[in-house]
Amino acid sequence: MDFLNWQSLELQRQTRRHFFQQCQVGVGALALGSMMTQESRAASIQPHFPARAKNVIFLFMAGGPSQLDLFDDKPKLRELSGKVIPESFVEGKRFAFLPKDAKLLGTQRKFDFHGESKAHISELLPHLSTIADDIAIVRSMKTNVFNHGPAKLFVNTGSPQFGRPSMGAWVTYGIGSEASDLPGFVVLQSGPRGPRGGAPLWGSGFLPTNYQGVPFLNGADPILNLSSPQGFEGTPQQEFISAVRDLNMEHRNEVGDPEISTRIAAYEMAYRMQSSTPELMDLSGESPHTLEAYGCEPKTPSFARNCLLARRLVEKGTRFVQLYHTDWDHHGNPGTDLGKSLDDRCREVDQASVALVKDLKQRGLLEDTLVIWGGEFGRTPQGEVRGDLPGRDHHIEAYTMWLAGGGVRAGQTLGKTDEIGYSAVEDPVHVHDLQATVLHLLGLDHLRLTYRFQGRDYRLTDIHGNVVEKLLA
Repeated sequence: MDFLNWQSLELQRQTRRHFFQQCQVGVGALALGSMMTQESRAASIQPHFPARAKNVIFLFMAGGPSQLDLFDDKPKLRELSGKVIPESFVEGKRFAFLPKDAKLLGTQRKFDFHGESKAHISELLPHLSTIADDIAIVRSMKTNVFNHGPAKLFVNTGSPQFGRPSMGAWVTYGIGSEASDLPGFVVLQSGPRGPRGGAPLWGSGFLPTNYQGVPFLNGADPILNLSSPQGFEGTPQQEFISAVRDLNMEHRNEVGDPEISTRIAAYEMAYRMQSSTPELMDLSGESPHTLEAYGCEPKTPSFARNCLLARRLVEKGTRFVQLYHTDWDHHGNPGTDLGKSLDDRCREVDQASVALVKDLKQRGLLEDTLVIWGGEFGRTPQGEVRGDLPGRDHHIEAYTMWLAGGGVRAGQTLGKTDEIGYSAVEDPVHVHDLQATVLHLLGLDHLRLTYRFQGRDYRLTDIHGNVVEKLLA
């Protein structure tokens, strides 16, 4: 650096220092104020209006469950099975893999009506049929994006591009968390691999990083690097954390970066979690009846175990819990077909999802906890030919999700599709509408929950979204 550049930089530093001294406040005090503001959001921020829900558990079926084989029976589609789809349905449409002259495929699954609500549910979900009157089924979901990674981002962040905050991050930013020794936003995963899209699905985007989701792993150490090295517990660890905190505070005072405050808070949260997390993950205190209801082996990683952990998390005040269960992408390849593969996925999640709803209800938690079940899109009425096994392509025009608790009007089926299940023809619910409704149930106006970044105000629903009034109790 030449002398003139060095002199200019030093003058800038002196000018900034002079400004803060004249204002009788240092950069460190401003940064500390920033940290105090972030840490006290849960205590200080008020919802925009009275909330109907306090917590969210989002059961995300990554890959796109087939609504036509699970929730939306179409006799006409079975009648037309094997015939080429009429051109009027596919004109101007795009698919991930299908040609536009693909043949229609009717389901071979049996459906029946259940409960006083007469919900029409497939034989593949026998447990769900027992809570038909406790859920709201939305058959008219719509999205914009037909490839997995961008579509998952779209459902979770409101945008198909990386860099936006996830729904869980927006929620914890908006109303904080009641958990003092656990993260406000926790992610649990099951299945053979993680969801396409990865960490940005639960990231904080341009929000402060303390609002991002924290993934819990399935092993003995659910959070990487949380446990202390052997012989380093107790006083040595406390002294180490205090020293790191002092160094971070000194650095923060020097540069005024509010992210250093997040780093300090993360160390302190990690220290508290060293005792709270093992207690959370230890299911030995759960009754045999509860474990049996979930279909859970306490030490075996599974979706069932994650559902039980989700209940324990909301009991302890965690605001947003998201469970990802993968391999719902049923194109027709061996292992990804609408036969045994779909049977297996349903068997893995049906009992535990329903046990979660029943358990929350029995404990008086369901009225304050919103449960959501669904994926990033659905499957086409056309079949996909990849050998001898049945499959379907990605479908964005109409698919199904269900919700329970948290202010949702239960015992209804909202929305309707055309006679072959291609498009929503009654009460369409766009992904942005779902996002707006979730925020509304938590007492947040999606139009007012904003964050200024790079000169403009951003929100989860971008410039779209309407609250689905018919879903509200």
